[in-house]
Amino acid sequence: VVLFWVLLALFGALPFVIADHPHMSFTDAFFESMSGLSTTGATTLSGIDDLPASIRYYRQQLQWLGGMGIVVLAVAVMPILGIGGMQLYRAETPGPIKDNKLTPRITETAKALWYIYLGLTIVCAIAYWLAGMSVFDAIGHSFSTIAIGGFSTHDDSMGFFKAYPAIEYIATLFMLLAGLNFALHFISWRKRSLKPYFADAEARTYFMIIAGVVLISLAVLWLAETYTGLGQTLRHGIFQAVSIATTTGFTTEGFSSWPLHLAILLLTASFIGGCAGSTAGGMKVIRAMLLTRQGVREIFRLVHPDAIFHIKIGGKPMTSQVISAVWGFFVLYVFSFAVLSILMTITEQDLVTAFSAVAASLNNLGPGMGGVSENYANISPAGKWILCFAMMLGRLEFFTLLVLLTPTFWRS
Repeated sequence: VVLFWVLLALFGALPFVIADHPHMSFTDAFFESMSGLSTTGATTLSGIDDLPASIRYYRQQLQWLGGMGIVVLAVAVMPILGIGGMQLYRAETPGPIKDNKLTPRITETAKALWYIYLGLTIVCAIAYWLAGMSVFDAIGHSFSTIAIGGFSTHDDSMGFFKAYPAIEYIATLFMLLAGLNFALHFISWRKRSLKPYFADAEARTYFMIIAGVVLISLAVLWLAETYTGLGQTLRHGIFQAVSIATTTGFTTEGFSSWPLHLAILLLTASFIGGCAGSTAGGMKVIRAMLLTRQGVREIFRLVHPDAIFHIKIGGKPMTSQVISAVWGFFVLYVFSFAVLSILMTITEQDLVTAFSAVAASLNNLGPGMGGVSENYANISPAGKWILCFAMMLGRLEFFTLLVLLTPTFWRS
């Protein structure tokens, strides 16, 4: 799976190297390709509006393929080529509970997810077009919205369309939908009902987290008088809070005018990210739920040492293996973040830039703070390779990639 992703990124980098404009170095081209395929959305490019339409479209399509598209395509096509798709499916399916298949056969599951992914993209593109985007921009932004990628066909990202507020409302809706488990979309469509969304414990928690982040953001922006009037506060606050919390990375303007503590809060929210089985980055909501409930259980055990407490998600008790795996993932997550941040400081980046760049790459978010608030052009080549590793680490959810670093793997 790791080799599959590295090769994809290498091939994906070729158009950026070959093209006359932009004629990128191999490091920058690989960074751009990995950022697209991992749906991170970090870029080294500036002057995007002046790039050829082919390159601008290609960047957007990279993200779309890098979302669920490349996964379900690979899972559906690989078995036909005689290559088992289950390992890739398990590696690419985010979250601790991977064995609840939607259909008896993995190929059928892949096709079902493919149709949902394609359908959401088409509906999103039509909505963008009706709201005021050109056909080119509508298609391009629908790709990066459903992939929760954040690439744009313009330097100003969604700020380019500030004359069309409806575009931001549409983007907010589809970012929220793309952050949900795609299995829920399938079940809801099959049952012709919205009940599966409300019945799912992870989805309910996801909406509660997003609502909390949005309300805090609006309160801080209003009290700090960042914008003139309630309308502007609501417009920018809701859009950017949802964009960062879902790890999409679209912006209507930079964070330079926002209070620093609010920018840090949003970056922290991206560590949780979206639901398992979505195209979002971060640890995933279900892992955050399990960690929190495990912590609460330990507190209760201190009060009642002899009592037996079960951790349940959606009424189902979680096995000790799942809980151990989640804790192992969390430890690796924190450890990787710390080590990569230290390595970034060695490349002569200040602490704010180093920490936020690693967080944005590890969580597949894109925009950061400090020196990476606009783009990543000023990061050294060594720093870019570190961040490429962070992007792939976050996309493949640590275990798949880190197992390559263990001597046991190579002996076996």
